[in-house]
Amino acid sequence: MRRLIVSNVMSLDGFFEGPNHEFNWFTPDEEFLDYAKDMLRSVDTILFGRRTYEHMAAYWPTAPRDEIADKMNSLPKVVVSSTLKKVEWNNSTLVTGDIAKEISRLKQKPGKDSVIFGSAKLASFLLEAGLIDEYRVILAPLLLGCGNPLFGDVKKQLRLKLDTTKQLRSGVALLYFRKAG
Repeated sequence: MRRLIVSNVMSLDGFFEGPNHEFNWFTPDEEFLDYAKDMLRSVDTILFGRRTYEHMAAYWPTAPRDEIADKMNSLPKVVVSSTLKKVEWNNSTLVTGDIAKEISRLKQKPGKDSVIFGSAKLASFLLEAGLIDEYRVILAPLLLGCGNPLFGDVKKQLRLKLDTTKQLRSGVALLYFRKAG
C-alpha cells in the first residue's frame, strides 16, 4: 500500500503562512531544493486543497524549467475542493465527494507514495481521519508573530512519533513524524 506524506513549512511559532496567505517569509536554499527534488522523485501523486492548488497552478506552468518545475507540471495532481467546478492544470483531477473515501482508495492503488504540499486544512482533516502516514515539518528558524497555524484545524489530540531529523545549514530543521503506536 502506498503511503500518504505531508510536507509543510512552519515557522517556529507554528504558522505555515502569514495572515494574508503570504509565503514570502520562507526562502529556499540549495539544500532545501535538494530535499524538494528528492521528495518529488519519491512520489507519483500530489494532493492539494483549493487555495494551494490555485496558487501552484498560477505559478508552475510558467515557472523557469528545471527538475522541480518539470515534476510539478507532469505529476498527477488530486485537488480536493467543494467550490471548484473544474481544474485545468496538467494532470489534475478534482475530488468533491467523500474525501476520506477517495483518498483511502488512492492509497490502495499500486504506485509510489503520494504527498500533500501546503493545504493545511486538507492535511489536518486527513490526519484526523488516520490517512496520513508521515508528516514532515520543515521548521524555519523564525517567528512570524501572526498568521495561519499549520495545525489550526486539528480538533482532537493525536500522538505522533518523531522518526528522523535533519538540520540544514540555513538552520531549517526537517522533522519526520509518523503516527504513534
